[in-house]
Amino acid sequence: MKSTVKCLKEWNATIDALGHGKQTLLIRTYRTSLKEFLLYPTVSYALKDDYLQSFQEKHRPFVEEHSIPHKDDDKTEIKYFATLEEIIERPPSRIPSEDFYIWTRDHVRSYLNGRKAYIWVLRVHRLKQPYMAEPTPGAIIYANLKEEVPLEGEPVLTDREFSETLEKLK
Repeated sequence: MKSTVKCLKEWNATIDALGHGKQTLLIRTYRTSLKEFLLYPTVSYALKDDYLQSFQEKHRPFVEEHSIPHKDDDKTEIKYFATLEEIIERPPSRIPSEDFYIWTRDHVRSYLNGRKAYIWVLRVHRLKQPYMAEPTPGAIIYANLKEEVPLEGEPVLTDREFSETLEKLK
């Protein structure tokens, strides 16, 4: 059985969008060598008064409902893991349409700031057992947990749904 301590830290609403099949990609300004990782929810964006402006209007109710991860004292619940299926490089002028994510195009453009986009195509799985993770001080993008977490769980999208989405993306 595979397991990992590696986590990608990401906004909780984005992680829940991945976990609910609302998106299957992340747009980054960098590549990664990680092929599998846990999705560790963060909340930094939710501390800003105007954070909802970063998300498409149709997704704002979902974002409001999923802005804050579930916590138990200092521990944060991790519910999903992802396998990186592919990285697609694109100039900032050719980012995928808003059909593939919950953010606004303006937010994505602002994030890219003229840099090349690395589109991480993820196959997301719901963990068989959610994991309560201790905080990882100092970790901004990636975090390492103190113990291995089994990568067991069901894919969020069926094979067919995932293949169809991948075809549309290309």
